[in-house]
Amino acid sequence: MADRTERAPVRDRAQAEVPPVATNVIGLGGTFTDPLWKATVRLRPAETDLLRTEPLRRLHFVSHAGASAVTTLQSYSRLEHTLGVLAVAAHFHPDDEVLRAAALLHDIGHLPLSHTLEGLAGLDHHAIGERLLRTDPVRAVLADHGIDADAVESALSGPSPLRNGSGLLNLDHLDSFARSARDGGRLEIDPPELLALLDLREAAVSTDLETARTLIDLVIAEAHLHTSWDNIGPISTLRRLVGRLLDHGAVAPETLARMTDAQLWASLESHGDTRTEAARLRYEPHRLRVAPGKPADSRSWWGFSLRKIYRSAPLIDGRPTKTAAPELEAALDELTDLPTDFRIRWG
Repeated sequence: MADRTERAPVRDRAQAEVPPVATNVIGLGGTFTDPLWKATVRLRPAETDLLRTEPLRRLHFVSHAGASAVTTLQSYSRLEHTLGVLAVAAHFHPDDEVLRAAALLHDIGHLPLSHTLEGLAGLDHHAIGERLLRTDPVRAVLADHGIDADAVESALSGPSPLRNGSGLLNLDHLDSFARSARDGGRLEIDPPELLALLDLREAAVSTDLETARTLIDLVIAEAHLHTSWDNIGPISTLRRLVGRLLDHGAVAPETLARMTDAQLWASLESHGDTRTEAARLRYEPHRLRVAPGKPADSRSWWGFSLRKIYRSAPLIDGRPTKTAAPELEAALDELTDLPTDFRIRWG
């Protein structure tokens, strides 16, 4: 049978612009299709303009998984996660312009390698993000499109579907847990099917009992990842190395805060006191030894403590897990038994 598909004349095709792919992250074409949730978002003009600002573009060069990108396949960017949060926010509240803008802006304050360096030199990604929200180019884009920056900040501080402050599962953590599970080979349910089984109540994710089991399995798996060799080894080493850069004045805190991952690695590799160990971390991470507990001998071991273990739970048909499914609450309570203090050395 003859191919009846209409094609532009050769001359017209030669003059036409090449189209972007569906997962384009610049806003070309007016839509974005998230590869995890398989949800297509029709981008609003404000969202397209925000995606082209430096604070959003920078997130394309910051690893969402942080230092564990060195030892796992979780190398997707924080911009991919950001667009995923936009996708789920638009799924539940397609007409909420403020929430959608907040979804795009919720992570702009992250340091290079995301949470890895949080707290060094007093740096806090929430405070940095708030400052960026109030300065150009983000401030100008919001103003040009009539979006109230105060309302965006309120959505970012909560209570909102992005941050509810109650310990319940929000849209930010929902995307994080599911995206991490995908790259870790742990996501056994099709994401679009999962999304269809979810609802929002009281700014928290709510679902049925069986789906709640699936979500809590993802939360538990993520906690075990955070306390694993794959995360503790590289994150503790990088914090130690970047601490040396700060101590030597080789990088100022405000400069560090706005670096990309590549710029941070370049700084580590250009400084005499960090060059050798930074190369060892990238090419010989298998030599790291990690054990639970604080170091007794600081000459050969260095210590590291996790700041927190996430244990966000969904509502079950609108009810807290504690009352709706005590056995699931007990499974989350067991996360408190995971170690948070570690000792690390090179083997």
